[in-house]
Amino acid sequence: MPTTDQLHHYAEVLLRIGLHIQPGQPMHIISAPLETAEFVRILVAQAYDAGASTVDVDWEDPLSRRIRFEKEADEFLAQFPQWPVQRALEMCNHNTAFLYIDAENPDLLAGIDPRRIAMFHKARETALKPVDKYFMEDRVTWLVCSIPSKDWAMKMFPDETDDVAIDKLWDVIFATMRMNEANPVDAWQDHLDGLEARAQFLNGRHFKSLYYQAPGTNLTVELPDLHFWQAARSVNGQGHWFVANLPTEEVYTLPKREGVHGVVRSTKPLAYGGVIIEGIQLTFENGRIVDYQAATGYDTLQELIETDEGSHYLGEVALVPMDSPISNMNTLFYNTLFDENASCHLAIGKAYPTCLDGGKEMSKEDLERHGANDSLTHVDFMVGSSELNIDGMLADGTAVPLFRAGNWVI
Repeated sequence: MPTTDQLHHYAEVLLRIGLHIQPGQPMHIISAPLETAEFVRILVAQAYDAGASTVDVDWEDPLSRRIRFEKEADEFLAQFPQWPVQRALEMCNHNTAFLYIDAENPDLLAGIDPRRIAMFHKARETALKPVDKYFMEDRVTWLVCSIPSKDWAMKMFPDETDDVAIDKLWDVIFATMRMNEANPVDAWQDHLDGLEARAQFLNGRHFKSLYYQAPGTNLTVELPDLHFWQAARSVNGQGHWFVANLPTEEVYTLPKREGVHGVVRSTKPLAYGGVIIEGIQLTFENGRIVDYQAATGYDTLQELIETDEGSHYLGEVALVPMDSPISNMNTLFYNTLFDENASCHLAIGKAYPTCLDGGKEMSKEDLERHGANDSLTHVDFMVGSSELNIDGMLADGTAVPLFRAGNWVI
């Protein structure tokens, strides 16, 4: 277990680098698992010290959630009340900074009928779509971060005792979070500057498409004319920067909705909705997924892709080198926050409007006209490996090597 000082330093990174909390800004901690209470209390205290006006916490008991999926009738799983929507909208309109603690047991809902899980998620995502707009357009400050939970730690380190597994998970999280640097806050500022330099290079070349080649993958991803590569720092509606994911190693943009062609194979398991999906293979024609396969979790993958029409298309393309702190650990986290930052990845579903020049101000119709996909869902899956090559294709047909053997060429 980390020392109290280490936990305080970790909270400082989340508050100063992730949320970049501002004086007088409210803060809301979403779905904090009960077993994270010790660290959440440190976060709450330091948030007040950093100037937050008020801090509230929504606690989460994962086992109670599983019981709900086991016992609740279909008719109620398929409903979602309006009061959480109105509460979330009120917080958004008051410039609240949202922090989500992702410490999910990857197998939490194993054995539950995927149809029931999908029913609940579709109802929830439909009801919360007005709230989702604030997050997808970076109008509010938000951060996804993580700390260990027992079940997650035991999934990663099954041969250890509970305490040893949790300590090992703390160690790898701290390593990915640059907590072993002399000054983690300064180390993060330097790293974010480097990611932004990558994005500036890509924006300067303005590639028409990306071509992916690896075992099981032969994929062309066209990019919209107004596409814009983003790095880690986002800017909220009040003009203050924040970092939505910690850790982060990616630069990302959106694909042209109908411009994805070929086949892609996943390289890491996807932990989605309490179920693990492995061996994903997707075939695209004119942007649409026309065939999908999975070695395990096929029914869950099917429910994801069949969420709506937009979930048959991609919404994000992200470049992450194999030579990164997370990837170099050669550790499978069974957690997308970490695994996507060890690997190039794509996302099924909704595109970020912020990845189109002027996209935050566009109407739904304008976003679609410029090639942005819309959906109730946005789920990343990993496609990077030491065998992945990526070329950027210029308007004149010139191929510019970007990745070779999983790493940046430039």
